[in-house]
Amino acid sequence: MINTVEEARAVYERTRKEHFALGAFNLDNQETLIAVVRAAAKKKAPLMVEVAHDEVEMLGIHNIRCLVDNYRAEYGIQMFINLDHSPTVEAAKAGIDAGFEFIHIDISQANHDATHEEIVEATRQIVSYAKKTGALVESEPHYFGGGSNDFTKAIDYAEIEKWFTKPAEAVKFVEDTGIDTYAAAIGNLHGNYPVPKQLHLDLLKKVREALPCAISLHGGSDTPLEQFVEAVKIGVSKININSDMRHAYRKTLEAQLAANPNQSSVMKLIPPVIDAVQEVVESKIDAFGSAGKQDK
Repeated sequence: MINTVEEARAVYERTRKEHFALGAFNLDNQETLIAVVRAAAKKKAPLMVEVAHDEVEMLGIHNIRCLVDNYRAEYGIQMFINLDHSPTVEAAKAGIDAGFEFIHIDISQANHDATHEEIVEATRQIVSYAKKTGALVESEPHYFGGGSNDFTKAIDYAEIEKWFTKPAEAVKFVEDTGIDTYAAAIGNLHGNYPVPKQLHLDLLKKVREALPCAISLHGGSDTPLEQFVEAVKIGVSKININSDMRHAYRKTLEAQLAANPNQSSVMKLIPPVIDAVQEVVESKIDAFGSAGKQDK
């Protein structure tokens, strides 16, 4: 049986040497997974699928593992699972026990008032626990803003800059916790806004020069693709995408329902939806430089 954790570590190490990033694409359901799988197979790109707490509650953590393994085998692709924004130590441990290759521990997601000491201690516990499987652990020292909704107000950069990554503090956090991936804040933000996001690439360069570990970018949706190209050149290893996929899904499904008001067979309505989400995933893969990077 293939040890997918060892394989994930090997691919992840290549991201920095070969300057590409793994897309981490959120799953809402099996249709979304099919779209990601088809994109990975077409582009010959290694990638992650990820689920947050709500998706785990709905789909079941072991069902997710089985679905991913089945599609991975059927399509012959390198696809790994990331537990995204795990809100508790117990939930993160469950992801490790289920064989997820990547674990993001983020207790500030559930408790925005969590202290720095609480965040460090929870992260340390997961880094230690992850040694039983070798899973890679990701974290950050404070709550990461935004959300899964569409926001009507423009981005208040004066406000979010207060939480931008400070290289020296990032180094201390990595030293104190032993994480494999640091989730940087450089203008990336969860959700979609009336104007595109702007990544502070000069800050990213400083963070990359300071940190020994991998760097991830959350809130990748609605970001100009050329900025991802530059971020990958600098040395980002993982980029999270969610809202752009959900927009494509909902917009296409609404169009299908409007065009077929008497059709009650979901299977006859859904193929264009999958195609639309796949198109989004393929565009990100190209920008992340991961096309053709699957191990031969």
